[in-house]
Amino acid sequence: MPGNRNGGVLALGGIALAALLAIVGHLGVDGLDPVSLTVSDYAVSDSGGVIHVAMLLLAAASAMLVPALRQLGAPGVTRVGAVGGGEARAGRRGMVAEVLLAAWAGGLLVAGLVPTNPPGTEMSTAAYVHRYASVVAFLALPVAGWLLAARLPTDARARHWLRALTLASLLLAAAMVWSAYPGDRALYGLIERALILTEVALLTLLAVILAPAAVDHAVVAPRESREPAQINNHNSIIGEPDGVGVTPVRGASVGGRPR
Repeated sequence: MPGNRNGGVLALGGIALAALLAIVGHLGVDGLDPVSLTVSDYAVSDSGGVIHVAMLLLAAASAMLVPALRQLGAPGVTRVGAVGGGEARAGRRGMVAEVLLAAWAGGLLVAGLVPTNPPGTEMSTAAYVHRYASVVAFLALPVAGWLLAARLPTDARARHWLRALTLASLLLAAAMVWSAYPGDRALYGLIERALILTEVALLTLLAVILAPAAVDHAVVAPRESREPAQINNHNSIIGEPDGVGVTPVRGASVGGRPR
């Protein structure tokens, strides 16, 4: 569908612009350590407001991909002879993936609108909202990517990279949890940036796949050929095979002679 295809292309543009703005936001900040401080810490600095714009733009780009996903069938179950139970399970997985992708976009939106507290200050209610919205986003996207890996109409190499980026995201998320609690925030900012980079790469791959492929990929079963209906001619027995035809009426003539 052209609209969904345009959505995928616009999503790619939004992702690229958001990445550029995030880089600009880092370059304009002095006195902060990117290895230990998070991207959100940079966003609340004097010149880091552009990072919030980048988060909102990335959320909008992600939301553009949800309608494109709704147009995709599951390649494994839309073929001829698919089992009804398998089709239902694939449909449920597709719906869950769409919800998770929407949760990723929603989490980014909330995190972009509700800033965290400045480094070294006490956590406020807004800071907690920002934190948990970010957690929801960071966990929702890789799970959605894993569910979509078997559903997207693409080659095995793209599905392999999608799963690899998903696993890398989950491992980095686990590393962040370790750093935040028993690890005394060691390399916390560096791990977070690696996680963001991995998840943006995952999102970019989804957009690249969906940009040219947001069409109906369901395989339609070939219709059975119909035999042309045979019309019996009740006025003639010419052309009837093996003597099959309409019994001539008594008294009718053949060749002009009475029978």
